[in-house]
Amino acid sequence: MLLVSDVHGAFSALARVAQSGEPLLVLGDFINFIDYRTNEGILADVLGTAFVRQMSRYRADGDYAASRSLWKERFGGDATQIRKAIMRAVDVQYAAVRVALDGAEAYATYGNVDWPALLRPALPDGVQFVDGEVIEVEGISIGMVGGGSPTPLGVPGEVSDDEMERKLDALGPVDVLCTHLPPDIPSLRRDVITGRLEGGSRAVLDYLQTLRPTHHYFGDIHQPQAARWRVGSTICVNVGYFRATQRPVRHEGP
Repeated sequence: MLLVSDVHGAFSALARVAQSGEPLLVLGDFINFIDYRTNEGILADVLGTAFVRQMSRYRADGDYAASRSLWKERFGGDATQIRKAIMRAVDVQYAAVRVALDGAEAYATYGNVDWPALLRPALPDGVQFVDGEVIEVEGISIGMVGGGSPTPLGVPGEVSDDEMERKLDALGPVDVLCTHLPPDIPSLRRDVITGRLEGGSRAVLDYLQTLRPTHHYFGDIHQPQAARWRVGSTICVNVGYFRATQRPVRHEGP
């Protein structure tokens, strides 16, 4: 069983992994909205690289108020046309996901940059969208929960703390937990490039401490201070940043 997260447009590499013949779990962030390393992505294509560079600076500073102001200023009177252009680009990328995963045994959930309502129908036949559900793969019970941590931006892929807790509670005990978000552990949340603590979930940490799955796999943090951790007996592993690594992580258990 292979796992990846934070694909962010690396669809050729995703197709290569999907064709391995092994079950594949994708833990969200299919879309390449902004690559903060190169300023590539949907926003650059639609709004230009100067806009993206400024957004990147605000993100590095954690200045969401400035980000919102820049959005409002840039959208101006042509907001409808810009939104349509962004959504067309999202549709194109989800069409590429469909091609990449076609014929694979795969299970997918969503991350903070995804549009869940668009991702689900874009997946090819045989690929299962999973959110707040338990699946069984190779005799292993796996709980998968999608969504990123809430921010003032309020994008479709974010989930509230209460919603995350409800979805986790509905799982019950499982062998393996898969989420997009890391647990609320500073070393797993800290991005060493930006130096900032990114989103993490207290509800995920509570689940690990209470129900103690053997493994917890997640993504979201691209350059984490720590990619592996233990919470009691649970082994926690960041299985991203697939856009950069283009390598899956293999489940370590039996």
